[in-house]
Amino acid sequence: MVLAAEILAGRRVGVRIEEHTLAFFDLDTRELLRTRPNPLTPAQVARLRSARPAGPPPQPATGPVRVQRRASNSGVVMVVGQKIALGRVYAHKTVTIDVTDTDLAIHCDDGTRTVRRTTDHPVRNLKASRPRKVTLNV
Repeated sequence: MVLAAEILAGRRVGVRIEEHTLAFFDLDTRELLRTRPNPLTPAQVARLRSARPAGPPPQPATGPVRVQRRASNSGVVMVVGQKIALGRVYAHKTVTIDVTDTDLAIHCDDGTRTVRRTTDHPVRNLKASRPRKVTLNV
């Protein structure tokens, strides 16, 4: 068993096995969802049941990646290693952000704000963090 990603849980995906990588893709669109190092030996690959020829390699999505972020106490969100101050009116609110190679489009209550990207980090998390619960040790 190979873990692809928690966000793919319960979703039907295809797996393209290459020499050094495993590519997980959407079966309908052939959109590349995740890549992971290949932990399988050639002998293990040869023993796989229901394996078929791979077909064309999956392609990454061409549009922006849509993510959600929850603003901090001071109204700051962090995406792709970049902090963006939205203002205290957005404290603890969840906003949707479209991430492209050059821009971040932040969809707020008062409209869409576009911020120039200053990092080249990949998107690692799609969903906003839920608030942490404080536990009291009594």
